[in-house]
Amino acid sequence: MISQLIRTTEAPIAFVENWLKPLLLLALRLYLAHVFFRSGLTKIDDWDTTLMLFTDEYHVPVLPPAFAAVMGASGELLLPPLLALGIATRFAAAGLFVVNLMAVISYPALFQFECPAGIHQHFFWGTLLLVIVCVGAGRFAFDAWLAGRAKDRP
Repeated sequence: MISQLIRTTEAPIAFVENWLKPLLLLALRLYLAHVFFRSGLTKIDDWDTTLMLFTDEYHVPVLPPAFAAVMGASGELLLPPLLALGIATRFAAAGLFVVNLMAVISYPALFQFECPAGIHQHFFWGTLLLVIVCVGAGRFAFDAWLAGRAKDRP
């Protein structure tokens, strides 16, 4: 009876593992890449305002405001394409996690807003990024293609 139950659940489990999980990971990667890339575009769209925010509002530990602005914008513009395409995916997700973490640390007003949606979004994005760091990109990624090619080599 148990062996029959196991046999009847093998196909749905294989379907979830082989198709739904990779599609979900692709959707997560595309969503997060979109969120962070748009944020980076906003930063470079009005650089003077970005520098003013990093000087007056955001308090990034240790880094000078102008350097922190460049690093934040660079991370938000360079890492999302890697994440979306699945190139060095865990590295890109970890890098965006650090960018997200710095945003939360350097802007304590996020915790004081009457509507806590801002901080909840950052926690949500951070959680999704950690999922990708832990699980990887899935089969619909350049990383997976490279791993498959490496296995084919003698």
